[in-house]
Amino acid sequence: MATLVREVMARQVAALHPDASLVEAAQLMRAQDIGDVLVAEDGVLLGVITDRDITVRAVAEGLDPLTVSCQAVCTRNPVCVGPEDDLETAARLMRTHAVRRLPVVDGGGMVGVVSIGDVARAAEPDSALADISRAEPGS
Repeated sequence: MATLVREVMARQVAALHPDASLVEAAQLMRAQDIGDVLVAEDGVLLGVITDRDITVRAVAEGLDPLTVSCQAVCTRNPVCVGPEDDLETAARLMRTHAVRRLPVVDGGGMVGVVSIGDVARAAEPDSALADISRAEPGS
């Protein structure tokens, strides 16, 4: 698996300011059909918030998603990869840190996100995870 992260990563970066509400994060996730949003200020990555974070860390605790900020429930200082890292490195980091997505940063800037599905499609294109990852949303 000598493929580089830059070859398979999603290049669109969905990011919100740390003070954005959880509702704003959820709306952005719905609009872009994604499960995570980067939390950044002035182009600097501060954290990652997932749909699961919103559900488990906020809604399940009875917090108001209209008033709670992304920074309150995001995972701070997330593990990242660079675009020139190989997919083996990305997969190892995902496994070690039990995450499904990694922000891709280059020179301090956010340039993409690589997911476990991206890794599966490249490494094992006939796997069930690769098939699921290729499927159109809602199909």
